[in-house]
Amino acid sequence: MEGFSAHRIFFFLALLTMAGLAAPPARAGAAPYACDASDPATRSYGFCRRTLPIEKRVEDLVSRLTLPEKISQLGNAAAGVTRLGIPAFQWWSESLHGVSNAGRGIRFEGALTAATSFPQVILTAATFNPLLWYRIGQAVGTEARAFYNAGQAEGLALWSPNINIFRDPRWGRGQETPGEDPLTAGKYAVAYVRGLQGDSFHGGSLRGELKASACCKHLTAYDLDHWKGFSRLSFDAKVSAQDLADTYQPPFRSCVMEGQASGIMCSYNLVNGVPTCADYDLLTRTARGSWGFNGYITSDCDAVAAIYENHSYAGSPPEAVADALRAGMDVNCGAYMQKYTEEALRLGKIVEGDINRALRNLFSVRMRLGLFNGNPKSLAFGNLGPSQVCTQEHQDLALEAARDGTVLLKNAGYLLPLSKSKVASIAIMGPNSNNAWRMLGDYAGPPCTSITPLLALKSYVSETHYLPGCESAACPSAAIDEAVKLAGAVDQVVLFMGLDQEQESEDLDRVDLVLPGMQRSLITSVAKAARRPVILVLLCGGPVDVSFVKTDPTVGAIIWAGYPGQAGGTAIAEVLFGDHNPGGRLPVTWYPQEFTVVPMTDMRMRPDPATGYPGRTYRFYTGEVVFPFGYGLSYSSYSYRFVAVADRLLPSDEATAVGGGAEEEGASSDGDAVDVADMSSESCERLKFSAVVGVRNTGETAGRHSVLLFVRRSKPPAGGGGKQLVDFTSVRLSAGEDANLTFVVNPCEHLSRAALDGSKVLDGGSYSLVVGDEEHPIKLHPW
Repeated sequence: MEGFSAHRIFFFLALLTMAGLAAPPARAGAAPYACDASDPATRSYGFCRRTLPIEKRVEDLVSRLTLPEKISQLGNAAAGVTRLGIPAFQWWSESLHGVSNAGRGIRFEGALTAATSFPQVILTAATFNPLLWYRIGQAVGTEARAFYNAGQAEGLALWSPNINIFRDPRWGRGQETPGEDPLTAGKYAVAYVRGLQGDSFHGGSLRGELKASACCKHLTAYDLDHWKGFSRLSFDAKVSAQDLADTYQPPFRSCVMEGQASGIMCSYNLVNGVPTCADYDLLTRTARGSWGFNGYITSDCDAVAAIYENHSYAGSPPEAVADALRAGMDVNCGAYMQKYTEEALRLGKIVEGDINRALRNLFSVRMRLGLFNGNPKSLAFGNLGPSQVCTQEHQDLALEAARDGTVLLKNAGYLLPLSKSKVASIAIMGPNSNNAWRMLGDYAGPPCTSITPLLALKSYVSETHYLPGCESAACPSAAIDEAVKLAGAVDQVVLFMGLDQEQESEDLDRVDLVLPGMQRSLITSVAKAARRPVILVLLCGGPVDVSFVKTDPTVGAIIWAGYPGQAGGTAIAEVLFGDHNPGGRLPVTWYPQEFTVVPMTDMRMRPDPATGYPGRTYRFYTGEVVFPFGYGLSYSSYSYRFVAVADRLLPSDEATAVGGGAEEEGASSDGDAVDVADMSSESCERLKFSAVVGVRNTGETAGRHSVLLFVRRSKPPAGGGGKQLVDFTSVRLSAGEDANLTFVVNPCEHLSRAALDGSKVLDGGSYSLVVGDEEHPIKLHPW
């Protein structure tokens, strides 16, 4: 979250100290909390009475605060209120794929110096396994609470997950997201948030305290950081109502309505001329009104300042603060609101009620975290401490995620898996082969341990040679002669190429999709000189155009391993030598370099044949691809068949009628459309049907396999998209084993499309359910 001005916070903290608003003395090595039972004064405070509803407790607390004390709460570094025994609270902590020190709220100095570092989100998404996502959320929430209980955290508000759509392959932060598909991003958000906050996998169990507070970010249409002179701090995303409805907003709706996230972050950019942090329709009418959001809304760091300083949307700093508060934002990452809110109030831009509303949302979350219930060690989650960080269970989970997310893109002549007995010597080359930090991705904290690919492969092959070839992924020069000589002297060459955080990261978008610098020359030179086809392992978040090796016989196998986290080296080695059967699938389309003629600033999802605009993502893109969404090979093979649809065994060559068979009186004819908003919940419930898919492992190797169910319209309307993911699940099958998987299809949700005005429309007519190469036709009579 660059753009954050640290000097602003430090300046304001100095003012707070002088004003007597500093935090109560910290208890050494203890978690900060309010309502200390040993303090007699707390007995008279209504906000300390646990028997009262949180709403009443918060009202009591807010009523006791002076105006300066209230304003001191409106930044990420919320001041303590000594006279009431309320400690300072830091809202800014990060946990994208493990507890991190990227924010201000968690410290790695003390008893805890590391945390489990899971794969970067884009690789975890490639597992298409919601239960795995939930378990990772659980582990991260547990470790965050352990840091807090150990006195190494000043907050439990974790600004994760990032569920923006990976719309453009050049986006530097696409690595942080679950990919390009709104359904996948939404399901990831729900699973991760439930795990992090302490809910059950299926939800509905979050009745007590939050283990930690999750934050869905960045609302909305944020997927450009810094590209060809365009900056996220001033970019105005022009987005149609149709694209907002079926691409940009659904993950956030799911995160709030199903995941019950207690935090939302508004983004830097404008959407259709309005900064998201100043958009009343977005924050209040949509998030709180339509979605029923119950929690706090924070800005991205210095996004309130951007309303005036970058967007010129407001005429002054106090007006920027007023715009954000009136829109429904509660806390600013930065000190802008703490500095200018009093002036905004004096000028009549806001009323004190606007501040009070923000405080109610903020303190409600802190109370739901149990931080106003006395010593947290005697309460729920109080038993979590240093022994729950970097546990073997969590580290095994990190390895499982890295294994299951790894995607096999090419395996010509069944080069993989390598034989442990036949490979006597191996050369490990490439800038990403022996750098532990490059395996982590951005927003990572210090890992419990770290095993590079080189170190892991040494345990498989005693004669292991290492040559980086390039000093970094930029690869401005390459040791090609030395690499060629080594390639011809060993049994097998494995090249670890791709990108790193100097090529793609926050505030750094790419301009090309090809491998940087001399990487291609190094690969092709080594491949020609090697005794047998080489193996190319790509470590990167965003896709790269490797078309030049797809059909090259000297490159026998290609693996994508994302940024695989602390256990990445082990996972890759296990895949290479067959101790793990890869089953990951790409969560993004891999585009060719030619796609870069499309401006990154064009937010349209749908193609425009008149201008040659190709559209974006697998749902709408009409151009050539390097690898498609959902692609991934295995050391085994799998077959599918539709066993039953709509609770009927399927006769061959028969379409299944869904939604009532004979049309009701007054119903529209086949092919007409209805607005889903005009349909009753009973009608939508009646339309639901089950699709049972049989999957068989027809190979000789056990493996975990992700089954993706799509729907395709027989005659897609203009701008409607051709294929859409409906659901997915992950199943482990032994060789020869089969399983029947049941998917519940809700036509009102899964088969509807967005009309031009953003409304959801359900078309009657013919569709096909698609799994792999298998299709089953259905006819929908929705009314």
